[in-house]
Amino acid sequence: MTNKEFVVFGLGRFGKSVATTLADSGCEVLVVDDNEDKIQEMADIVTYAVKANVTDVDTMETLGISNFDGAIVAIGENLEASVMVTILAKELGIPYVLAKAQNDLHAKILKKVGADMVVFPEKETGIRIANKLLLGNFFDAVELSSTFSMMEIEALTEWNGHSLRELNLRAKYKVNVIGIKKNGVLDINTDADSPVSKNDILVMIGKNETLNKLASMHSK
Repeated sequence: MTNKEFVVFGLGRFGKSVATTLADSGCEVLVVDDNEDKIQEMADIVTYAVKANVTDVDTMETLGISNFDGAIVAIGENLEASVMVTILAKELGIPYVLAKAQNDLHAKILKKVGADMVVFPEKETGIRIANKLLLGNFFDAVELSSTFSMMEIEALTEWNGHSLRELNLRAKYKVNVIGIKKNGVLDINTDADSPVSKNDILVMIGKNETLNKLASMHSK
């Protein structure tokens, strides 16, 4: 399994929390901030720690972040800077950009300029955000309660060619399959006897622990 690579811009409490959690989970993590003390504090925790002005286009290009799996823009206090970094990250080719917002207006602007996901750290801790990123499919989880979620999980290799009735996932994993996405089209009236293909996405409801386990099984 290839380690995912993330870049975290801004080392406030939220940025440090996300960066530390991703690094502890085995990811390659680059952190960028213009404060030398914060960079030194994270230097031994993450893969790379760089002191830089993240709103400078030339600086961003020299960081070599175009092949990273995702960027976390944790500069919520400075609207102009967070918007600029979000735009630059998308222009440099980072496929998924998660940005921190201070309020609803800030969130709307970030979405308009390309942020794939906007979060309010006061409502959701950095650790929980990082754990969602680690699942690999960034758009796949909807928390229903503190213990249950609805999640999209790509079919495991061993499920290929078997029907839902044969797989009996409810009995085996205690999850309910409420639909299957085939070629991006969701079918919520799935025939239990139709075979599952390896590229299908199963929409499941179950305990967070079980769903996370299934997601990690696919990534191995």
